[in-house]
Order: sequence, then C-alpha cells, then structure tokens
Amino acid sequence: MDTKKENKLYYTIGEVAKMFDVNVSLIRYWENQFSILKPKKNKKGNRLFTPKDIDNLHLIFHLVKEKKLTLEGAKLKLKENRENTIQTFEVIKRLKNIKSTLLEIRDSI
Repeated sequence: MDTKKENKLYYTIGEVAKMFDVNVSLIRYWENQFSILKPKKNKKGNRLFTPKDIDNLHLIFHLVKEKKLTLEGAKLKLKENRENTIQTFEVIKRLKNIKSTLLEIRDSI
C-alpha cells in the first residue's frame, strides 16, 4: 500500500485505487458497504475523494486486508468501538513509520 499522498483537495477513484494497490471496483464496493465513505461526485458522476475519505479508506483497508476481518466484522468494529479502533490504527501507523525510518537509518550505515 502506497500511503504517500500529495496535498490535493480531491483524488479520483483511480488515484485512490493506486494508493492502496487495489482494483477500482473494490473501492466502489467498499463505498456501498461502509457508510463512513462519502466521496463527492462531479456533474459527470465521477467520484472525488477527500483526504478524510482516504483516511477512512486506510482504516477500512487495515481492518479488512491487514487484520483479515470480514466486512461485517469491520462494520461491527467501527459501529461499536470506533474511537478505540481509530486510536489503535493510528498507533500502528506511527509504529510502521518508525520502523521504516529505523530501517532507512540501518541501510545507510
């Protein structure tokens, strides 16, 4: 998963799918399954994702792809204990960044 985002207001569904290395159809499917995903649509009907939508997708990706929860399990986790789930995800994200930095330091020595 390529989590590097530019500072843009909106991302197309293709850009978002590329960030997560998944098919566009999976992003559309998750949009229908999870109420926290609400991308804007332009006049043509193209989806435009905000940075908040991408953060929500990171959370869904983490629950479904990394923790291997079912969609129903991920929905239940977000519904019952959303704040704790978000906090846990943020801690994991920070730890991955620290690991990446340490590996870069090790490789440069």
